[in-house]
Amino acid sequence: MKFLILFLFISTTFARAEETALDFSSIKEIIKKDGLEGELQKKQEEKRKYLDAKKRSDMKRYNVPTQDQFWSMFSELWLVRNASQLKWDFHKPDFELEKTFKAMLESQGIYEKKFKILFLDSPQLAHTSLPSNSDEYIFLISLPFVRTLDLSKVEISLLLFEDLVRMRKGYFKTYVLSKELDAYLGSNFSGKPFDKKLIDESLKKYNTLLLEKGFSFQEQFETTKEIDTLLKNDLKIWNTYVSLLEKIDQLVKTNSLYKNYTLIYPSPELQLNWLKPKNKIL
Repeated sequence: MKFLILFLFISTTFARAEETALDFSSIKEIIKKDGLEGELQKKQEEKRKYLDAKKRSDMKRYNVPTQDQFWSMFSELWLVRNASQLKWDFHKPDFELEKTFKAMLESQGIYEKKFKILFLDSPQLAHTSLPSNSDEYIFLISLPFVRTLDLSKVEISLLLFEDLVRMRKGYFKTYVLSKELDAYLGSNFSGKPFDKKLIDESLKKYNTLLLEKGFSFQEQFETTKEIDTLLKNDLKIWNTYVSLLEKIDQLVKTNSLYKNYTLIYPSPELQLNWLKPKNKIL
């Protein structure tokens, strides 16, 4: 009987001890009192924020540039790909052209614009402006073209100004910017391959426009008429522009190196006709 009572006592004691060991509510209260639960939640929140930030950072690596960022990068890529035929990587003479061109821009009310002027050691592309971002201009001009015509800094600046006016009218960007490219710019290609084919097709349009097809008669007419209006405020500059077109007209008619000039810019002779004042019938 004594052994039975002892056994029941020991069993009851162990059962109570086990219940006490399994009672997590008391432990939870201790954790709360010590602030450990709040610290754990804080650590978990910090980890979540870190992972979210890392995911966003990783996603940015696959962002396609927006239109505001795209054009200068794209034009520079085209220059690199065509370096062998354009021959822009050579020791260039210092014409001190930037000061003259800047003064011309300011005379037209164009201030605080960055511009790059790149001379080419090739007659293949006489002069042009490449699409760029909203705060800058990129100009190309052939050194052989300049030397053949013996152009002054003012005359070179007038050619660049003509290219600037043409670029600001948006003909170049409109030609290159397809619906597909427009939709692709500013998108994200995470999880899928970069559309290199679309980029290559757009770069080919640079070649087509600048080396083969050129601008339309209507585009050239609109450009010439705007320059006519802008330069008429200074008749000396306007006359210099007319004389420049006469030089170019004579060059393209007599020098086979520049026979394709009128394919790109049609044509100096037409421009001169458009600039001639109309006779009034009294």
